[in-house]
Amino acid sequence: MKQKHLLSLKDFAPAEVEEIFALATQMKANPAAYRQTLAGKTLGMIFQKPSTRTRVSFEVGMFQLGGHALFLGGEQIQVQRGETLADTAKVLSGYVDGIVARVFSQQDVVDLARHGTVPVINGLSDQLHPCQALADFFTLKELKGQLSGLKLAYVGDGNNVCNELMFGAVKLGVSMAVACATGYEPNQIMVKAAVREAQKARSVAPSVLSDPVSAVSGADAVYTDVWTSMGQEGENEKRLQAFEGFSVTAKLMSGAKRDAVFMHCLPAHRGEEVAAEVIDGPQSIVFRQAENRLHVQKAVLALFLGAKP
Repeated sequence: MKQKHLLSLKDFAPAEVEEIFALATQMKANPAAYRQTLAGKTLGMIFQKPSTRTRVSFEVGMFQLGGHALFLGGEQIQVQRGETLADTAKVLSGYVDGIVARVFSQQDVVDLARHGTVPVINGLSDQLHPCQALADFFTLKELKGQLSGLKLAYVGDGNNVCNELMFGAVKLGVSMAVACATGYEPNQIMVKAAVREAQKARSVAPSVLSDPVSAVSGADAVYTDVWTSMGQEGENEKRLQAFEGFSVTAKLMSGAKRDAVFMHCLPAHRGEEVAAEVIDGPQSIVFRQAENRLHVQKAVLALFLGAKP
């Protein structure tokens, strides 16, 4: 692994993503073989936001690899009282072997990586969510056998998950169609960056549409996320109105391939971005995605914290 940090899949070559997938596959199949992979290693976990899957998967992952995870909530470290992230990164680098950061601003993750001397893993920011995208594409590969040539339809808010999925798609040869309500499309800087990466990789650039039916047509997987993310609660009513018609229903799913799967990063709001009959139905793979956060992140931890699996 040439990369020192995991800030976004944009920075990765396709072979590096496949390296993570290969190790995750081995770890999932034979976890006992890796119980001492990170023995004596410590992971610092800076969390400015609440979390279920990210926190638990990283803590359990470190434990299963023989290491230790140290949870550092936003109110538990001195950043809240004015200490700079640069100072925090330098101090923590003297104590831990790696840092996971779940933060509001992507710049916070960038600053931690710039000023620290240990690997920094983006556990979620306002712009990007690489760990989620890795688990998502790993899950698709498990189920479909290969990724190249698949079509992924994303319906809903053009948020951090959508941004990262676009970068992962162009790296892995997946065609991605994004359908968003007017005014809620993914950031144009992110879209243009994904198009540039697609050109470099000679892959298919993502398309951004306004019609969910067109986006879902012929898709191998249909993905959605909540319409109101953390920190946007004051916009909830406005967003509910804006996204009317963007709910993933059984009718919308019928426009995808017969063997298409439904994906969601969770938590989900049944009756809003997805119908209960879809997320709880036979096409749904949301809990497999959630479980695979553990296996993929164990591979990330092993590769980035300097172990030789």
